[in-house]
Amino acid sequence: MAAYGLYSHIQSNRRRSVALLIALFLLVYVLVYAGALTAEALSINADLDTLMQRAWSDLVSAAPLATLGTAVWIVIAYFFHQSMIDALTGGQEVTRADAPRLYNLLENLCISRGIAMPRLKLTESDALNAFATGMSQKQYAITVTSGLLDRLDDAEVESVLGHELTHIRNGDVRMMVIAVIIAGAISFFAELFFRLWFYNGFGFRGGRSSDDRRGGGAGLAIVIAIALIVVAYVLSFVIRLALSRSREFLADAGSVELTKNPDAMISALRKIEGRGALPGATSAVMEMCVDNPREGFGELFDTHPAVERRVAALVKFAGGHDPGPIALPPQPQQDEVPADGQEAPAPGPWGSPAGNDAGAAAGERPLPPPSAAEIDLSDSGPWGPHRG
Repeated sequence: MAAYGLYSHIQSNRRRSVALLIALFLLVYVLVYAGALTAEALSINADLDTLMQRAWSDLVSAAPLATLGTAVWIVIAYFFHQSMIDALTGGQEVTRADAPRLYNLLENLCISRGIAMPRLKLTESDALNAFATGMSQKQYAITVTSGLLDRLDDAEVESVLGHELTHIRNGDVRMMVIAVIIAGAISFFAELFFRLWFYNGFGFRGGRSSDDRRGGGAGLAIVIAIALIVVAYVLSFVIRLALSRSREFLADAGSVELTKNPDAMISALRKIEGRGALPGATSAVMEMCVDNPREGFGELFDTHPAVERRVAALVKFAGGHDPGPIALPPQPQQDEVPADGQEAPAPGPWGSPAGNDAGAAAGERPLPPPSAAEIDLSDSGPWGPHRG
């Protein structure tokens, strides 16, 4: 399945990243205009056309300051987004000495393809998940949960790392971080507006009476301003939903191309399925993970395809074998003795991998696999044309 680093997908992500930044500035200008319209409606008694013209003039005057503020926001997010994500997830950078198994798996993958090795982070959590972050080659990092290391064997962990390396190579990570920046900026300003509004009790302070201030087009202008803010807030959410879910199919395929092991990617997805919720992580962070178990509504608002469809794609296009949903045994405690009385094997640096001994649970009716057109396969990867 030749899908790792599809050049058309990479170019598309670059264009989308630029479009997302432009969208951020436009939405900020919409919020500034809404604020100016509200301020004019509360300060003068005039018809709607006059209020809107004055608000537009205010926007033109405030545009340089709004642009500067947005640029500062982007710069802060560029340099400190990793620190903010680490604060939410508890990610800690690790070295070979700290996590030799994990470090060696990632290093071997990178060496085998001659790619720069991203930083490696570990977060202590029973959740089974991983995600990549960063905006540039120097910033890229892959964060893995301790739960994933404990429950997946080496081949499965390697497949997950290959999945995240594909996201980095394809530009998905940069695009998702920009989308998070947009959502954060718009949410901040929208929430600030409504908090100020509610703080003042919907009241209007000044010399005029309430009836005078609400006369003319003031009431309608305020309604329009509120509607603009709501639209901007909703659009910041829709922007993330508009990001193509095909990136997950391509990352799965890229992992298979890197590791040459479709069965490991399939079993990794089956073990991660429904077990990836990170406590304390925002929805934006979960959207960057291998799987996002918080989604619903029949995939309508999902940022990830269902695991069933991803597995079906790997079976159909990569020749993998689906064991069905995998039931993992409970996480053993340190002082717990196996039922047969035998001493439990000594755990590795991050516990004993679950391996492939977990039984398959009763499977639900699988979703149909995606079509080749949906995945948009190609004959060339980032390492050159594929040879038969």
